[in-house]
Amino acid sequence: MGTIEESGRKRKRRRDLKRAILTVIKLSALAGVVVMAPNLPMALYKMGLLPKGSSDPSVIGRTRKRLTDQGLLTWNKGFLRLTPKGVGATALLESRYSITKPKRWDGRWRVLIFDVPEYRKSLRDKIRRTVMGIGFVRLQDSVWVYPYDCEDLIVLLKADFKIGRDVLYMIVDELEGDSHLRKEFGLRKR
Repeated sequence: MGTIEESGRKRKRRRDLKRAILTVIKLSALAGVVVMAPNLPMALYKMGLLPKGSSDPSVIGRTRKRLTDQGLLTWNKGFLRLTPKGVGATALLESRYSITKPKRWDGRWRVLIFDVPEYRKSLRDKIRRTVMGIGFVRLQDSVWVYPYDCEDLIVLLKADFKIGRDVLYMIVDELEGDSHLRKEFGLRKR
């Protein structure tokens, strides 16, 4: 692999780490990353955003320091907070953040099923709003469908919301009566 490819990969990893940290801080009611999302380093490692052999939180610490130096984060009473500049950067990152759609659909549906207990109703509503924001379409109550690969995003969602067993991600080859879904996503029949 050439040096340009390698440096591009490192820049992308830093950019994705920046996006993840800013989003987690925003989503966790502006509290500290380590306190509110202790599984974040492992989720980032599984997504390939942290280098192999380094699920070490010092990478998070260096990124947090860099974001503080850039004026996107600030320490306030022991908690990390987004600055107004950080809020703007987060909004910009979220507007650009989407699942890359391949040129051709592989003909497989990604199905997300969640069964969150009633006593965690607010979490269930947050999951529902998040998957709708990503672009999933509701098939039935707590069953959502998307045509493109989004496994990495679901891993991060599970880590952020701490809902490992309550959410199932499936890849389905055939789905009965999927013509309305194909129409919804603008997909042609294979």
